[in-house]
Amino acid sequence: MEINDLGIISALVILTVLVISLPALADNPIRTALGLALTLFLPGYSLISALFPGKKDLGGMERIALGFGLSIAVVPVIGFILNYTSFGVTQESVLYSVAAFTLIFAIIAYSRRMNLEDEEFKVSFDLTIKVPENKADRVLTVIFCFAIVLSVATLVYVISTPKQGDKFTEFYILGPGGIAGNYPIDLKTGQNGTVIIGVVNHEYQTVNYSLKVLYNGTDVYEKNILLEDNQTYVKDYTFKAGRKGISELEFLLYKDGMSDVYKSLHLWVNAS
Repeated sequence: MEINDLGIISALVILTVLVISLPALADNPIRTALGLALTLFLPGYSLISALFPGKKDLGGMERIALGFGLSIAVVPVIGFILNYTSFGVTQESVLYSVAAFTLIFAIIAYSRRMNLEDEEFKVSFDLTIKVPENKADRVLTVIFCFAIVLSVATLVYVISTPKQGDKFTEFYILGPGGIAGNYPIDLKTGQNGTVIIGVVNHEYQTVNYSLKVLYNGTDVYEKNILLEDNQTYVKDYTFKAGRKGISELEFLLYKDGMSDVYKSLHLWVNAS
């Protein structure tokens, strides 16, 4: 049974563009699968079909292996070229450029196959590898195919496994207006001052924080804060200036019930 491989390639390209362009399918696994196919296989297979349209040029398995290998080489070149254009390297520019590249060479491949009459390459379920007669050539063919498969597997793993950066927590205090300045450090006795406390979780997991505020070593405020990864906690905190002189306002952050302080901030308040 013969299959119209170029027709399938073209249909997959159009389907990929439509699916990726729909925001509602942003987290759909089908979108990911189509994106990987367009990036890792379709442009290379389309190019190899245009370069070798005859059935005697290459066997089916060689075309598949070269399809992966050429895709890995072609897509970065397209991105490199886009970087020097007004379009830049964006999801949309790469998507449309790779799709256009694949469709153009699919059309060229179809045109070249039509000119070969009965000698054109046709895909059937009987995909066999042309085994070279020379032993050295056979070994090189096996090594080449293995290298291509290994490269593709490694690339798929890198793409599908997001790299985890450094784990850390942002802990800050800001003055009125949300700026790192104009802190209420010169107050009269009994006067209120307000700062903004911020905690941002970058720990790649949900974390239970404990926030404590000390005024001259005495606990004056405590709160538990549960944050998911990349979640932010922001709250205004108002305190009252105590006795005359310089007092220390400490902001202590604990993580997951730890007895040791995880983060600390200090504010020196001068009461007159």
